[in-house]
Amino acid sequence: MCRWLAYRGTPVLLDTILYRPAHSLIDQSLHSRLGVETTNGDGFGVGWYSAENDTPALMRDVGPAWNNRNLRELADHVRSPLFFAHIRASTGTAVQQSNCHPFRHGRWMFMHNGVIDGFPLMRRDLTLLVAPGLYGDIEGTTDSEVMFHLALTFGLDRDPPAAVAAMAGVVERVGRAHGVEHPLQMTLALTDGERVWVFRYSTARASRSLFYSSRVEALRRLHPDLGFLRHVSGETRLIVSEPLGDLPGAWNEVPENSYGVVQPGTDELHRFVPAAV
Repeated sequence: MCRWLAYRGTPVLLDTILYRPAHSLIDQSLHSRLGVETTNGDGFGVGWYSAENDTPALMRDVGPAWNNRNLRELADHVRSPLFFAHIRASTGTAVQQSNCHPFRHGRWMFMHNGVIDGFPLMRRDLTLLVAPGLYGDIEGTTDSEVMFHLALTFGLDRDPPAAVAAMAGVVERVGRAHGVEHPLQMTLALTDGERVWVFRYSTARASRSLFYSSRVEALRRLHPDLGFLRHVSGETRLIVSEPLGDLPGAWNEVPENSYGVVQPGTDELHRFVPAAV
């Protein structure tokens, strides 16, 4: 499995989130506490938005994040209001750059922790459900990238939650047709550069860990000594596979079988149910 984080809020240097916290994503690449594997060294990726471009920039590599000098250099110089970061532990597909998250299509970014159980049995059926105009954009061999392109096929541009629900429903239907009892395990994030949607769901109702940060106003009251909190807006939010530290009151578990929207104004949390397609 993998570890990931999504940040939306006041523009910050990537270093502030990727390296500085006590249990940063870089630390998790070697010492994950809640993941299936302790070490996540099968590649990494960072994707970020800037004021100059509507589409995200990507940096992905096949080596481990903990000793990548280019990532260290980038994190010290790139400032962004919205970025994704992902460290990979392969579930069986090749360690290659095209299999590293996040994935990008136009203005959209997508990343995932989990697995389609039985994916080798299901790959042909699932990929043939991808819209012909999108099929040629699949570069790698992961189940995650197929999930992304299925969501695009089912109308990600129009209604992201409905598109992901349709994708999940198809994966479960195809999986069960192949005799797979619990086809889907996912915690995923996607963004259009403005809002961030996060999903926590598994067929077995035993999903991988996912947390969101408390509102900045509450954190300021709890931890008035933290200088970082004085310089970010009240809408700043982090969603993480596992907490970046042990600050009391800072982290809240995303409920099982739910999805959230981080957006300007009021964030939302809803029940998630796969759709019959």
